Parts: sequence; structure tokens; C-alpha cells
Amino acid sequence: MQGMFTNLGRLLLASAACVLGAAALTFVVDPLQLFRPSRLMAAFYSDDTRVQNAGLIRSQPFDTAFMGTSLAIHFRQSDIDRALSVRSLKLAMTGSNSRQQAFVLEQAIDRGARRVIWEMDDFIFVDAAYIETDPYLSVDLYRGTARGIASYLFSAAMAKESLFALLRSIPPLREPLTRAAPYLPVKFALSDVDDIYALPRDFDVARGYNATKTLAAFAYITDPVRSRFLGEGYSLDAMVRHFECDAAGLIARHPGVTFDIYFPPYSILQFVAMRDASPETLKIVTDLTAVVASRLTQLPNVRLHDFRAIKAVTHDLDNYSDVIHHSPLVDAMVLKWLASGEYRVDPKAPLASLNELKAQVEAYRVPQPQP
Repeated sequence: MQGMFTNLGRLLLASAACVLGAAALTFVVDPLQLFRPSRLMAAFYSDDTRVQNAGLIRSQPFDTAFMGTSLAIHFRQSDIDRALSVRSLKLAMTGSNSRQQAFVLEQAIDRGARRVIWEMDDFIFVDAAYIETDPYLSVDLYRGTARGIASYLFSAAMAKESLFALLRSIPPLREPLTRAAPYLPVKFALSDVDDIYALPRDFDVARGYNATKTLAAFAYITDPVRSRFLGEGYSLDAMVRHFECDAAGLIARHPGVTFDIYFPPYSILQFVAMRDASPETLKIVTDLTAVVASRLTQLPNVRLHDFRAIKAVTHDLDNYSDVIHHSPLVDAMVLKWLASGEYRVDPKAPLASLNELKAQVEAYRVPQPQP
């Protein structure tokens, strides 16, 4: 019996040593760069932006935060910096809601962001979990609480990433492991922060974005079997409430920060899909826009830009991979428009671009397939 307890004690001690050793490895390597910018070894980054952003905010120099959903995810920081003469930090998160975005932006502002560029689309304001109970975003990790630090240091996944980073720092292994990283079960595989969730530089734009794909997506979402999903989660009262709390509230708390907010250039088919298959959803979207535009244009530290009625872009279906996601060519146009202020909403006529969009949607006729 005594021997059994002795062996059990040894097992517990060995297990504790392994756990503490793994935590120590994560602390020293710090793959997320929560404690310090990476200096002892090359930094690597992950496309898991909800986690990666916590480290970027703490480790990267920046004066401008760039936020959005998948509609803003492919921008490169270097392009943003060049077009707008800023030092940016891209914090866009696919499928993110206004609660998540406002929380992350608050952390970036607290770390020194004096300007925010915010891609704002209607879907972010759908009802969502409270940020404290959000299962997809660790507020404790961002805040650096004891619970958040413990979850990081004692994570088996982070220990694996740390070990791989350590192996990559060994000169003979550096080049082969760096080349192999994108194909291995590790998340921190990107060697350049500019590449986080960006399309490859040799990406075939014409193949990824074209009218055939856009029209196919339109047919898919307007099919009677699926068209009910066009309005899923859309409630005007709830969306206005989230806008006031998450967006207007954040802006009001930081009067010294300049907010460049833009409505992204959806293809015209996004709104036509609602017109034809879910008109009640289209009304919610336009009513929400009226509230948001009227409110934002009255805030002194906000410049609102509306790119949804630029017919030369939004009616050219070759610019899209579906009815909303636009190509890198349009990304470049967005940065140019932000720099020039060409499509800034006039506070004296906050609904002018919305009314133009409404007229375009009403008049548009969907191209028919060629026989």
C-alpha cells in the first residue's frame, strides 16, 4: 500500500513538473506576445484574429485601429499606412458583432489609438451575447487578468505553439520549418504581421471575384428554401439599441479619438435580394441606416463615409465573390475614398446617399443568364 502511494506521489509530481514546465515555456517564448514583443526569436502570427488581436494590441506600435468584419479582413496594414499616412493595426474579425468590435477597439484606444477606421455594416448590430459571457472572445485575455493569463500559460495548445516556435529558432531548422508551418497543425504560421488574414500576393483576382460567382450567390440566397435567412436576427429595436450602446457609446466616451466610419460597398444584389425575397428586411436595413447616419453625422469626432451607392463599383458584379464580399481592387478604392473624403456624408444631408441607394435598388433589374 505504501508503495502504491509512493508511486502515485511520483506521478503527481511528474505531472505537476510537466504542467509547470509547459507554462514556463509559454511564458518565455510568449507566442502571442502578451508580455513583450518578440525579440529572442522570430515572431509568428495567427489568422485566429479573436485571439491574435489581444497580443497585437500589446506588442505592436500603432496610432490607428482598423476594425471590421470579413468585409475588411483582407486589407493589408502596409496599404492602409501608405494610403492614409498612419501607423495602423488591423483588428478586423470575421463574423464579429458590435459588442466584440467595441470591446476590442476600447482596448486599442486604451493602448494609444488616436484614430479608428471602422467598417460598419448592418449585420454587426444583430443581438448577441454579452461580452462578459461571449464564448468566442476571451475578455480576460485582453484585460490581462489572472484568469486570462492562467488560461494562456496553462494552455496545451499554446505550449505546442511555443515548442514549435522554439524549434524554429534553431538555425538549421528555421528555413524548413518556416516553409512547412502553413501545412502543419500550428496556428502561428505567418512570419509577417502584414499577412494576417490577407490574400496571397499572387492571388488570382479574376478567378476569385467575378459576375458568375456573384450571380450564383444571389440565386442561392434568394431561393425560397433559404431566403428566410436573409432576415435572420434582424430586429430594428434591438439593432438600434446595440448601435447606441456599442458604437455611439464608445465614440462618446473617447472625444479625443477621430472615428472614420464607412458603410462598405456591397454589390447591388445584396439589397436586391432583400427587395425580392425579404422586403421587410430591406426596410429594417434602410431604417437602421437612417438612424445611424443621422446620429453619427452629429458627433463632432466622426467622419461618416457611405460607399453603397457608387454605381460604377457596386453594379459591376465582377468586383465580388458573392453579393457582399468585394475584391482587393475595391479594397484599394476604399482606402483612396477614405483619404480623399469623396464620399463623406454631409451632416446637413445625412440621408442623401441612402436615398440614392434606395432609388438604385428599386430600379435595378437582375441580369438574366445568357442562353
